[in-house]
Amino acid sequence: MSTTVTLAISPALPDDELNALFAASWPGHRTTSFAPLLARSLLWVAARKAGRLVGYVNVAGDGGLHAFVLDTTVHPDERGQGLGRQLVRAAADEARVRGARWLHVDYEADLTPFYASCGFRPTAAGLMPLG
Repeated sequence: MSTTVTLAISPALPDDELNALFAASWPGHRTTSFAPLLARSLLWVAARKAGRLVGYVNVAGDGGLHAFVLDTTVHPDERGQGLGRQLVRAAADEARVRGARWLHVDYEADLTPFYASCGFRPTAAGLMPLG
C-alpha cells in the first residue's frame, strides 16, 4: 500500500532536508543554506511522504502582480506520479491568494510538456546571461 503524500504551504524546512532532496534530485548539487532564499520568497510548497521531504517548489514574487516558479524538485523515487504537477498547482493557487496575477516559469525545452500540463503556455521572453 502506498503512503499518502501531503503538501504544506511555506512550512519550516531545515537546510539538511532541502540539501538531501536536492542532492538526490540534481546532479552536482552543492550543500547550501536555503534560509536567505526562503526569506525572500513569496511562498514555497513542500511535499512529504511518511515524514520524508519528497518534493518542493519555490515561488518568488516581485511585490506586485508577478510571481516566478523556481526549483521545482521531486525526489527521483517519486517521479512520474503527478507530484510535480500537484506542487506547481498548489503554488499557483497560493500565489493567486497572495495577490499574484501572473505566474512565470523558465525551463529547458525537454520540460515543455510538464509545464504545459501544469497550465503554462509559451510566451516571448528575454534572457540575458550574467556570468
